[in-house]
Amino acid sequence: MYKKLSLIALSLITAFALPSQSLAETVVERVAKTGVLTVSTRVNLVPFAYVNDEDKLTGYSIEIIELIRESLEKELGKDVKIKVIVDDTLEERIVSVLNREVDIACDTIFTWQRDKFVDFSLAYGISGIKVLVNKNSNLSSPDSFKDKRIAIVKNIIRPEAIKVIESQVTIVNVDSIEAGIKAVEEGQADGFAFDGTILEGMRQTLDKPDDYKVVPEQAYFRHGIACMVPEQDSTFLNLVNFTIAKMMDGYIRGDSRYVEMVNRYFGEDGVVPIDSQRIKDFFEMIIITREQIPPEQ
Repeated sequence: MYKKLSLIALSLITAFALPSQSLAETVVERVAKTGVLTVSTRVNLVPFAYVNDEDKLTGYSIEIIELIRESLEKELGKDVKIKVIVDDTLEERIVSVLNREVDIACDTIFTWQRDKFVDFSLAYGISGIKVLVNKNSNLSSPDSFKDKRIAIVKNIIRPEAIKVIESQVTIVNVDSIEAGIKAVEEGQADGFAFDGTILEGMRQTLDKPDDYKVVPEQAYFRHGIACMVPEQDSTFLNLVNFTIAKMMDGYIRGDSRYVEMVNRYFGEDGVVPIDSQRIKDFFEMIIITREQIPPEQ
């Protein structure tokens, strides 16, 4: 098992690791040699990465990984397989990427602090902090959370993000998403704050999903969802970014493959329904900061 480390400890690792990393084998070089792309993932993040009813690992991020695998095959002219490493905590995932024990880890929230240790791809999704609460509660507005107990996952959601609610709340630290949901179910917390998209997806997996709701409609604190890759590996980062941009461009143009892929998770009948125009607007915003994908690509 990987040692769990704080970001402060990671900074010490980075200080000593950078010289050797500059000489490290790149991801594309390693995949060219081994034919294997090693991926760190969670398996319980609905709708990004989770095991479905058919006992198959699936999700929006998993399908993006598959697109990246295809891009590597095209680039290298050889078959590429995916090797999955399950890392349950953020610390494990960052250390795995930092030590180049894995090549990529997606469904990750970008923060400037994390960006000191790993590189991030283009954001392929956007979400924000929301709160899972009991359906019959009147919790939603900032003022309504005053003096309430809000559970957060340690080292994932910063207490500062909850301050956006502008209420005096009591923070209840938990070790996992499951523990946060359980705290609400058992009355140990009045709400569980986490990524709103994941909360809505996880709510639907509960035995009694209609007993709970995710509030508010507009997230308190927004963030991008992206992939982490090793630093100082521009060739692989460029390939990942191009793959993500190509998917977004295809969705905007109505390419059936990409439309069906996104709609499985965020379409009208998807896991977490989102208005299609909002998705297009977000994708266009990301693409316009780079370059539109040439038609022949």
